[in-house]
Amino acid sequence: MGNEFEKRRENRLNYNWPVWFAEDYNNILSQGQMIDISSEGAAFTCYADKCPHTGEEITARFSVPSHHHENDFDLENFIRKGHVCRIEEIGGYIRKVAIQFAEPLPFKPGEVEKIETQADTAQLQTETFEAYEAAKSVPAGLNKSAAIARDEAIAAAKAANSTIKNEKSLS
Repeated sequence: MGNEFEKRRENRLNYNWPVWFAEDYNNILSQGQMIDISSEGAAFTCYADKCPHTGEEITARFSVPSHHHENDFDLENFIRKGHVCRIEEIGGYIRKVAIQFAEPLPFKPGEVEKIETQADTAQLQTETFEAYEAAKSVPAGLNKSAAIARDEAIAAAKAANSTIKNEKSLS
């Protein structure tokens, strides 16, 4: 079981969404439930009586969440042929199917969150720098409350910058 994770070349996106599949896509489709997906393959559950066999070629239709703009959530629809590389029994009537796509997806679904986190960190760095510069420009002699607010803003900016440095060192 531990070796399974070592073989993976990219992060997987874990999500639950319907997937439809068949040996021949022109025939009746069976429905499953997506478990996770990468650009090169997917895992889904299905009923045992509709389960494909290891080594079988199937065609699957599914949707993958994608983020194009800030706070924008879309689903991209795909149809992919794939090779069934593993079947696991989950329960008496449920199987987990792992397939490898013949053609990879045009993006890495499990990496989207990582990219967004990096963008959020860059935005936080910019805001921290701007807050620090603005706080430094407030003259200390205006009044006591303004001086306290300035000092608190500078301290907060320094703390945020320290947090950003720690996150980068963990990456």
